[in-house]
Amino acid sequence: MMASNSSEIHDISTAEICTPKKLNLIILPSPLAHLLPPFLLKKVMAEVIATFMLVFVTCGAGALSRSDQHRVSQLGASVAGGLIVTVVTVMIYAVGHISGAHMNPAVTLAFAVTRHFPWVQVPFYMSAQFTGAMIASFTLHKVLPPLHDLGTTTPSGTAYQALVMEIIATFTLMFVTSAVATDTRAVGELAGLAVGSSVCIGAILAGPISGGSMNPARTLGPAVVSSNYREIWVYMVGPVVGALMGAWSYNFIRATDKAPPLSAERQSSFKLQRLQSMRQLQEDHASARNRGSDPMETL
Repeated sequence: MMASNSSEIHDISTAEICTPKKLNLIILPSPLAHLLPPFLLKKVMAEVIATFMLVFVTCGAGALSRSDQHRVSQLGASVAGGLIVTVVTVMIYAVGHISGAHMNPAVTLAFAVTRHFPWVQVPFYMSAQFTGAMIASFTLHKVLPPLHDLGTTTPSGTAYQALVMEIIATFTLMFVTSAVATDTRAVGELAGLAVGSSVCIGAILAGPISGGSMNPARTLGPAVVSSNYREIWVYMVGPVVGALMGAWSYNFIRATDKAPPLSAERQSSFKLQRLQSMRQLQEDHASARNRGSDPMETL
């Protein structure tokens, strides 16, 4: 359900700029070296933790709302999707620079299709997201009172009505995510707030009809624990179609006609500013050494 921030570093040359020289010895030459960075495990763990928090809060609120309306109202259960992205606003700023804080297989797939994410890392990310969702669902099953419905998303009307709502809601989410996470002209520092608001809007509008999932992992985890697979295909197909449409739509209206760059040096402004500041510091240090003085001595 959450969004992604494509500000993570994917190419090994940029990683070398941001890494001490002694760590470069660990990087072995390989055809996949540019696509499987040495810190991939950390990125995967970040996705597991972030997706766990997303599913734990949204499904927990949904389960309590259906069991007792006095505990969590319907509106409160919907707004919980936006609140977790307020939490995920925090999570995006916490792990966005590590993994991009995708937390959604549909978002990861859409970024890969539009060449903002390497295909070889997609299976690792999706496995991490589904794992986090499963762990969160089984944790809720143990800590909450016995519930027949553990925050599952099922259509309240027909399956096709729910499918259309999931496509529209995920389209909105991915369109906003593509804007703030892949366009250097956008205000990247507000990515978390923008994505959180789009998720909150989608959850409120689609919630009464489809449950407002927008995330296959968020649906599959509770469905497995609750053994409720009714119309689950809607939540596997809808978010993927909506995410692809949202990513393609923003690429179409992007001002530049050039293809999205694969280099991390021209990714989001959030990462760009960090790389520029680090390079400037390295240049100042090198120039000071050439003059025979240490820039730290002047501080």
